[in-house]
Amino acid sequence: MTPFRIVMIVLCVLGVVLPFRYFLPWLSANDWDLGAMLDAWHVNDAASGLVWDLTVAAVTLTIWIVWETVRTRNWLGLLAIPATYMIGVSLGLPLYLLLRRA
Repeated sequence: MTPFRIVMIVLCVLGVVLPFRYFLPWLSANDWDLGAMLDAWHVNDAASGLVWDLTVAAVTLTIWIVWETVRTRNWLGLLAIPATYMIGVSLGLPLYLLLRRA
């Protein structure tokens, strides 16, 4: 296994563990109310700015994944799209970089 693949795997794990370390306790304390979580993401201008920053990054990553998948026929890379929207760009990007070299 190459050093690149090891780094991408570590980043994938961190991309799941670090966000969920905050999401799971918050959701548990708030009765798993996703609407309340969306409201919390826009509690102030700084939080809203981060939401929009990550939204643009997720859409950009999705376009790149689709574009490259059509060009290279590497269908495995499409797995990074649901990972991006279900977990975050912190998982989607390193996962796609890992899968595109597979």
